[in-house]
Order: sequence, then C-alpha cells, then structure tokens
Amino acid sequence: MPAVTGRRGQLFDGAASGERFATPATGDERVLLTDFLAAQRATLELKCAGLEAELALRSVEPSTLSLLGLVRHLADMERRWFRRVLAGQHAPALFSSDADPDGDFDGAVSGPEAVATAWQAWRDEVAFARSFTAAAPHLDVEADDEWRGKVSLRWVLIHMIEEYARHNGHADLLRERIDGAIGV
Repeated sequence: MPAVTGRRGQLFDGAASGERFATPATGDERVLLTDFLAAQRATLELKCAGLEAELALRSVEPSTLSLLGLVRHLADMERRWFRRVLAGQHAPALFSSDADPDGDFDGAVSGPEAVATAWQAWRDEVAFARSFTAAAPHLDVEADDEWRGKVSLRWVLIHMIEEYARHNGHADLLRERIDGAIGV
C-alpha cells in the first residue's frame, strides 16, 4: 500500500497491513470467525510494531491506558475465555487479580523485560486459543462462566472479535499520539 500524502499522519505501510484482511469473505462460519479474530490480533501487533520503550506511554491523565496495557489486558482476556472458561483449566489472570483488577493497565511499565513478558504471555494465550478452537468438534461447545452463564465457543469468538476491535480503536489513538502513524 503506497504512502498517502496530504494527511495529518503517516498511514501504516507494508504487506503486514494489507494481509490482515485478505481472507475469504464467504464460507464456513468457523473459518470466517477465526479469520476475523486473527485479523484483529494482527492489527494489535501492527499498532505496536516498531515500539518498545513507547509501549508503556499513557494516553492522558488520569487514564493508565497504554499499548502495553492493551497487550497485557488482551493476554488476560484470551486466557480467561479460552483456557479458564472453555477449557475449564485453573488459569488465574496473569496481569490482574481480584485485589488489583486494573493491574493489566496499572502495572504496564516500561522496560525490555516487561515488554517481552507481556508479548510472550499474549502469544502463548493466542496459541492456546487457536489450538483449542481448531480441536473443538463444533462452535456449539459450551461452558459455564461466572459472569455470563452458559457460553458457546461461537459466542466467545464473537466476543473476542468485539474485544479486540474496541481496543484496537484505543490502539489507533495511542499510536497516533506516539508517532503520528494512522491507518486501518
């Protein structure tokens, strides 16, 4: 995708940007849902690409919202829905807790180790979610959730697409604030 001029910021460029939505727009429901979720996950990575020290920069006072906080939060959400709820594993949140429910954002601090830990946790949870989804016999696999009651794999996939889409909107604004990069 060529760089666009005459805009207030530079659009994200390159193959990684365009490939996110190059999947089929018709077909099997599982394929469509997993492809949409994969595109949202790739969008998060794209919005954070090329940054390390800046990932922990906060939006505006008093908010603790940051790109690193989003990575940590989405790692916890992947873990919660796929590992804890659907797979029934004992898997407490990695970055938040009952005592510190905003720890995913509040604890997002600058530094190579903190960044590497967050990305590794996110990648591990995404890999588990992909594996669980691929192995599930159908989208109507159900589990009980303390918040929603009975949920299906289908509902969790849709919810995760919505979760990423909302937070990728936040990531757009955070990234633009850091270096002016904008895009889809």
